[in-house]
Amino acid sequence: MNKWLRKSLFILFSIATFGLVTPPASLAIQDKPSEDSFSNPSINDEQIERFLPPKVDVEQIPFSKEQVLSNLLSEAEQKSYMKFGDKISGAIEDEFKEVIYPKMQDIITYYINTENDELFQHLVVSKPSGGTSEKIFHIYNSQTGKDVLRFHVRRENRPLDGYWFNFHYHTYHDSFQSHKDLGSIYWDKNTPPNWMSYH
Repeated sequence: MNKWLRKSLFILFSIATFGLVTPPASLAIQDKPSEDSFSNPSINDEQIERFLPPKVDVEQIPFSKEQVLSNLLSEAEQKSYMKFGDKISGAIEDEFKEVIYPKMQDIITYYINTENDELFQHLVVSKPSGGTSEKIFHIYNSQTGKDVLRFHVRRENRPLDGYWFNFHYHTYHDSFQSHKDLGSIYWDKNTPPNWMSYH
């Protein structure tokens, strides 16, 4: 049945019964549009793709040095606090933020700004180590797996003075041999808890 004829009968039926009787369902059902009504045989897939935005592979979008640096600095700070754990962080957090972390930022920034443009894209920050290990985090090339910077903290028990945390770093330039000082933070006369200790 034609669509216009069905609509006309539906309206006439409603008027004739003063709306007291519902028109038969067969008058209310509309024809399903055929799949062909939406397709235009003159337009092919290639023509449609020309109007769509190009597909972009997110992994291939290069980051700027500023973006890479911002990500590395944020990760470095997060991994440092992860290393300290709640027990140590509560005691040294303020001094770390004021004295040690700004120096870490300077080192990482200097490295990124002087590094080969093709290499800095693949730099990532490793996880910290717990227990009594010195490793805070390493910055390494995710493609080669090789470290470029290592940030460590060593526990020092100084006679008559108590325990200190000595922060330092190493670089790949001298095969991580030299110990470059970032500063020390006093802990207490008592032995500090293990790294990554939580209440």
